[in-house]
Amino acid sequence: MSGLDGRRVATVSVVVADYDQAIAWYVGKLGFTLAEDVDLGGGKRWVTVEPCSGQGARLLLAKADGDRQVAAIGNQTGGRVFLFLETDDFARDHATMLANGVEFREAPRHEAYGTVAVFADLSGNLWDLIEPKR
Repeated sequence: MSGLDGRRVATVSVVVADYDQAIAWYVGKLGFTLAEDVDLGGGKRWVTVEPCSGQGARLLLAKADGDRQVAAIGNQTGGRVFLFLETDDFARDHATMLANGVEFREAPRHEAYGTVAVFADLSGNLWDLIEPKR
């Protein structure tokens, strides 16, 4: 597949109710870094957050616009796990996230592919915190 080797998923959009609440949650609860916050005018902003390591995709925190987008807040994948936060130390990050008030929907479990637990973001979207088996 010549010419396609340099591609990657760089940014994933997450529909949120409020920019500042979302920034506070992702930075304060998950320990992400605010990468960009650009005023686009008309009440719109380009807001991205990313894991402090700088590895993986950024999240574009997109404020809902209109009834259809508002209805999608917290249900971007119809109740399935939406995103996967990979870690090299599950116990460390699970403990930190619990201390920061992140709502886990289950106890950690050990699967063939790694240690995992489902948590909800500020809107109710489901995530996996996962330490893959190496």
